Amino acid sequence: MLEEFKKFAMRGNVVDMAVGIIIGAAFTTIVKSLVADIIMPPIGILMGGVDFAELFITIKEGSEVAAPYATLAAAKAAGAVTINYGIFVNAVISFIIVAFAVFMLVRAMNNMKSKEEEAAPAEPSTKECPHCISAIAIKATRCPNCTSELG
Repeated sequence: MLEEFKKFAMRGNVVDMAVGIIIGAAFTTIVKSLVADIIMPPIGILMGGVDFAELFITIKEGSEVAAPYATLAAAKAAGAVTINYGIFVNAVISFIIVAFAVFMLVRAMNNMKSKEEEAAPAEPSTKECPHCISAIAIKATRCPNCTSELG
C-alpha cells in the first residue's frame, strides 16, 4: 500500500496539482491584501471614511455590554451576534479580482495555444483528382466524381 501511494504521489499530474494549490494559496493571500490594504481604503474614504471590514448589523446584543457597538471587535467581545456584511463585501471583491486574474491567465494560454496551432503547418485533408481536377479525400482510391481509379 505504501509503494502504491508513493507511485501515486510521484506522478507528474499530482505534483503539478500540488504546485498549483500552493501557488493558488499564495496568490489568494496577495489578492486579500490587495483588496483589504490597497483597494478598500480609498473606496472607504470616498464613501465618507467607512471601513468595510467594520460594517455589521447586530442581531442580538451581547450579555457583557449593551449595543450600540463602535467596532466589530467590540461587538464580538460583548458576545453579540452579528451579520458581518462588510467582510462579505471584501470577500466578493477578492473573488472578482481572482476570477478576473484566472480569466486573463486562461485567455493568455488560449492565445498562445492558438498561435502554436497557426504556426504548425496543417496536413492536407484533400487531394486533386488527376483526371477531372476535383477535390477528393486524401485517402480515396477512386474519384467519386469521375470514378477514375487513383494510384
